[in-house]
Amino acid sequence: MSTAAKFRAVVLLSGGLDSVTLLAMALDQGYDCYALSFDYGQRHGSELHAANQIARCYELKEHKIIQIGLNSIGGSALTDDRIAVPEEAQEGIPVTYVPARNTIFLAFALGWAEVLNARNIFIGVNAVDYSGYPDCRPAFIESFQTLANLATKAGVEGHSIRVHTPLISMSKAEIIRTGRDLGVDYRLTVSCYSADSSGAACGVCDSCRLRKEGFAAAGVDDPTRYRV
Repeated sequence: MSTAAKFRAVVLLSGGLDSVTLLAMALDQGYDCYALSFDYGQRHGSELHAANQIARCYELKEHKIIQIGLNSIGGSALTDDRIAVPEEAQEGIPVTYVPARNTIFLAFALGWAEVLNARNIFIGVNAVDYSGYPDCRPAFIESFQTLANLATKAGVEGHSIRVHTPLISMSKAEIIRTGRDLGVDYRLTVSCYSADSSGAACGVCDSCRLRKEGFAAAGVDDPTRYRV
Protein backbone atom coordinates (compact mmCIF):
# COMPACT_ATOMS: atom_id res chain seq x y z
CA MET A 1 0.00 0.00 0.00
CA SER A 2 1.36 3.41 -0.92
CA THR A 3 1.68 6.13 1.69
CA ALA A 4 -0.60 8.33 -0.43
CA ALA A 5 -3.34 5.71 -0.42
CA LYS A 6 -3.04 5.16 3.32
CA PHE A 7 -3.54 8.84 4.13
CA ARG A 8 -6.20 9.67 1.56
CA ALA A 9 -9.76 9.76 2.88
CA VAL A 10 -13.31 10.29 1.67
CA VAL A 11 -15.21 12.32 4.26
CA LEU A 12 -19.01 12.50 4.23
CA LEU A 13 -19.83 16.19 4.63
CA SER A 14 -23.46 17.16 5.22
CA GLY A 15 -22.76 20.75 6.20
CA GLY A 16 -23.88 20.12 9.78
CA LEU A 17 -22.18 20.36 13.15
CA ASP A 18 -21.09 16.74 13.36
CA SER A 19 -19.71 16.47 9.84
CA VAL A 20 -17.53 19.59 10.07
CA THR A 21 -16.11 18.30 13.37
CA LEU A 22 -15.46 14.97 11.67
CA LEU A 23 -13.65 16.74 8.83
CA ALA A 24 -11.52 18.77 11.24
CA MET A 25 -10.57 15.58 13.09
CA ALA A 26 -9.57 13.78 9.88
CA LEU A 27 -7.47 16.74 8.76
CA ASP A 28 -5.86 16.97 12.19
CA GLN A 29 -4.86 13.31 11.87
CA GLY A 30 -3.02 14.11 8.65
CA TYR A 31 -5.45 12.77 6.05
CA ASP A 32 -5.79 14.29 2.59
CA CYS A 33 -9.55 14.75 2.56
CA TYR A 34 -11.98 14.45 -0.32
CA ALA A 35 -15.44 15.60 0.76
CA LEU A 36 -18.66 13.98 -0.45
CA SER A 37 -22.09 15.59 -0.05
CA PHE A 38 -25.50 14.58 -1.34
CA ASP A 39 -28.46 16.37 -2.84
CA TYR A 40 -30.88 13.62 -1.91
CA GLY A 41 -34.11 15.56 -2.26
CA GLN A 42 -33.99 16.99 1.25
CA ARG A 43 -36.35 19.80 2.24
CA HIS A 44 -33.83 22.60 1.76
CA GLY A 45 -30.48 23.31 0.13
CA SER A 46 -29.04 25.33 3.01
CA GLU A 47 -26.96 22.45 4.30
CA LEU A 48 -25.41 21.91 0.86
CA HIS A 49 -24.54 25.60 0.70
CA ALA A 50 -22.94 25.18 4.13
CA ALA A 51 -21.01 22.13 2.93
CA ASN A 52 -19.68 24.15 -0.02
CA GLN A 53 -18.55 26.94 2.31
CA ILE A 54 -16.86 24.47 4.63
CA ALA A 55 -15.05 22.73 1.77
CA ARG A 56 -13.75 26.06 0.50
CA CYS A 57 -12.76 27.17 3.99
CA TYR A 58 -10.63 24.06 4.49
CA GLU A 59 -9.25 24.12 0.94
CA LEU A 60 -9.99 20.44 0.45
CA LYS A 61 -8.52 18.31 -2.31
CA GLU A 62 -11.96 17.95 -3.89
CA HIS A 63 -15.63 18.29 -2.96
CA LYS A 64 -18.35 16.42 -4.84
CA ILE A 65 -22.10 16.88 -4.51
CA ILE A 66 -23.99 13.87 -5.87
CA GLN A 67 -27.70 13.88 -6.72
CA ILE A 68 -29.60 10.76 -5.74
CA GLY A 69 -33.21 11.93 -5.33
CA LEU A 70 -34.48 9.97 -2.33
CA ASN A 71 -37.55 12.20 -2.48
CA SER A 72 -38.70 10.00 -5.35
CA ILE A 73 -39.48 7.26 -2.81
CA GLY A 74 -40.30 9.55 0.13
CA GLY A 75 -41.11 7.93 3.44
CA SER A 76 -39.42 10.61 5.56
CA ALA A 77 -40.28 14.07 6.82
CA LEU A 78 -36.98 15.19 5.29
CA THR A 79 -37.84 14.04 1.78
CA ASP A 80 -41.64 14.13 1.61
CA ASP A 81 -43.50 17.43 1.97
CA ARG A 82 -46.64 15.55 2.98
CA ILE A 83 -44.96 14.48 6.24
CA ALA A 84 -44.47 17.31 8.74
CA VAL A 85 -41.21 17.73 10.62
CA PRO A 86 -42.14 17.13 14.28
CA GLU A 87 -41.52 19.89 16.79
CA GLU A 88 -41.37 17.57 19.81
CA ALA A 89 -39.28 14.50 20.62
CA GLN A 90 -40.86 11.24 19.42
CA GLU A 91 -40.86 7.73 20.82
CA GLY A 92 -39.08 5.13 18.72
CA ILE A 93 -37.59 5.84 15.31
CA PRO A 94 -38.82 9.30 14.27
CA VAL A 95 -40.36 10.29 10.94
CA THR A 96 -37.16 12.23 10.12
CA TYR A 97 -35.42 8.89 9.54
CA VAL A 98 -34.60 8.63 5.82
CA PRO A 99 -34.84 4.99 4.67
CA ALA A 100 -31.43 3.50 3.81
CA ARG A 101 -29.75 6.94 3.68
CA ASN A 102 -26.44 6.05 5.35
CA THR A 103 -26.26 2.76 3.46
CA ILE A 104 -26.55 4.67 0.19
CA PHE A 105 -24.15 7.41 1.27
CA LEU A 106 -21.52 4.90 2.34
CA ALA A 107 -21.92 2.95 -0.90
CA PHE A 108 -21.11 6.08 -2.91
CA ALA A 109 -18.21 6.87 -0.58
CA LEU A 110 -16.91 3.33 -1.02
CA GLY A 111 -17.03 3.64 -4.80
CA TRP A 112 -15.20 6.96 -4.80
CA ALA A 113 -12.61 5.62 -2.36
CA GLU A 114 -11.82 2.83 -4.81
CA VAL A 115 -11.50 5.32 -7.67
CA LEU A 116 -9.20 7.52 -5.58
CA ASN A 117 -7.18 4.55 -4.34
CA ALA A 118 -8.11 5.73 -0.85
CA ARG A 119 -8.16 3.36 2.11
CA ASN A 120 -10.28 5.42 4.49
CA ILE A 121 -13.88 6.65 4.76
CA PHE A 122 -15.06 8.98 7.53
CA ILE A 123 -18.72 9.23 8.51
CA GLY A 124 -20.11 11.27 11.40
CA VAL A 125 -22.65 8.81 12.80
CA ASN A 126 -23.37 9.09 16.51
CA ALA A 127 -25.06 6.59 18.83
CA VAL A 128 -25.24 8.77 21.97
CA ASP A 129 -26.95 12.13 21.36
CA TYR A 130 -28.91 11.23 18.24
CA SER A 131 -32.48 10.65 17.09
CA GLY A 132 -32.54 6.86 17.26
CA TYR A 133 -31.75 6.16 13.61
CA PRO A 134 -30.87 2.48 13.02
CA ASP A 135 -28.12 3.37 10.53
CA CYS A 136 -26.15 5.28 13.18
CA ARG A 137 -25.47 2.24 15.36
CA PRO A 138 -22.09 0.46 15.74
CA ALA A 139 -23.67 -2.79 14.51
CA PHE A 140 -24.57 -1.14 11.20
CA ILE A 141 -21.06 0.22 10.71
CA GLU A 142 -19.51 -3.15 11.53
CA SER A 143 -21.74 -4.82 8.98
CA PHE A 144 -20.95 -2.24 6.30
CA GLN A 145 -17.24 -2.64 7.05
CA THR A 146 -17.56 -6.34 6.29
CA LEU A 147 -19.48 -5.59 3.09
CA ALA A 148 -16.88 -3.02 1.99
CA ASN A 149 -14.11 -5.56 1.93
CA LEU A 150 -16.20 -8.34 0.38
CA ALA A 151 -17.70 -6.26 -2.41
CA THR A 152 -14.70 -4.30 -3.72
CA LYS A 153 -11.69 -5.06 -5.89
CA ALA A 154 -9.55 -3.33 -3.28
CA GLY A 155 -10.84 -5.59 -0.51
CA VAL A 156 -10.48 -8.78 -2.54
CA GLU A 157 -6.88 -7.85 -3.37
CA GLY A 158 -6.07 -7.31 0.29
CA HIS A 159 -6.25 -3.51 0.39
CA SER A 160 -8.97 -3.08 2.98
CA ILE A 161 -10.96 0.15 3.15
CA ARG A 162 -11.62 1.25 6.72
CA VAL A 163 -14.78 3.05 7.81
CA HIS A 164 -13.91 5.54 10.56
CA THR A 165 -16.59 6.69 13.03
CA PRO A 166 -14.74 8.83 15.61
CA LEU A 167 -17.95 10.53 16.82
CA ILE A 168 -19.97 7.39 17.41
CA SER A 169 -19.53 7.23 21.20
CA MET A 170 -19.23 10.97 21.88
CA SER A 171 -21.90 13.17 23.41
CA LYS A 172 -22.92 16.27 21.48
CA ALA A 173 -21.09 18.37 24.10
CA GLU A 174 -17.91 16.33 23.59
CA ILE A 175 -18.19 16.77 19.83
CA ILE A 176 -18.58 20.53 20.20
CA ARG A 177 -15.62 20.82 22.59
CA THR A 178 -13.50 18.76 20.21
CA GLY A 179 -14.44 21.02 17.32
CA ARG A 180 -13.75 24.14 19.37
CA ASP A 181 -10.28 22.84 20.24
CA LEU A 182 -9.65 22.22 16.53
CA GLY A 183 -10.75 25.73 15.61
CA VAL A 184 -14.05 24.80 13.96
CA ASP A 185 -16.28 27.75 13.12
CA TYR A 186 -19.77 26.42 13.81
CA ARG A 187 -21.30 29.54 12.31
CA LEU A 188 -20.70 27.90 8.93
CA THR A 189 -22.87 24.90 9.72
CA VAL A 190 -26.57 24.11 9.24
CA SER A 191 -28.11 21.25 11.21
CA CYS A 192 -31.80 22.18 11.22
CA TYR A 193 -34.32 19.92 9.50
CA SER A 194 -36.37 22.96 8.47
CA ALA A 195 -33.78 25.69 7.88
CA ASP A 196 -34.83 28.55 5.64
CA SER A 197 -33.06 29.59 2.44
CA SER A 198 -30.57 31.70 4.41
CA GLY A 199 -29.70 28.80 6.71
CA ALA A 200 -31.55 30.18 9.75
CA ALA A 201 -32.69 27.34 12.02
CA CYS A 202 -36.24 26.70 13.23
CA GLY A 203 -35.09 26.17 16.81
CA VAL A 204 -37.71 23.51 17.60
CA CYS A 205 -36.97 20.37 15.55
CA ASP A 206 -35.13 17.40 17.05
CA SER A 207 -31.85 18.40 15.40
CA CYS A 208 -32.09 21.95 16.76
CA ARG A 209 -32.93 20.61 20.23
CA LEU A 210 -29.87 18.32 20.28
CA ARG A 211 -27.68 21.15 18.98
CA LYS A 212 -28.92 23.64 21.59
CA GLU A 213 -28.51 21.13 24.41
CA GLY A 214 -25.01 20.25 23.17
CA PHE A 215 -23.75 23.83 23.21
CA ALA A 216 -25.28 24.40 26.66
CA ALA A 217 -23.72 21.22 28.08
CA ALA A 218 -20.35 22.06 26.50
CA GLY A 219 -20.37 25.54 28.03
CA VAL A 220 -19.76 27.00 24.57
CA ASP A 221 -21.68 29.95 23.14
CA ASP A 222 -24.15 28.79 20.50
CA PRO A 223 -23.52 30.74 17.26
CA THR A 224 -26.57 29.31 15.49
CA ARG A 225 -28.98 31.74 13.84
CA TYR A 226 -32.44 30.71 15.05
CA ARG A 227 -35.70 32.05 13.63
CA VAL A 228 -37.44 31.57 17.01
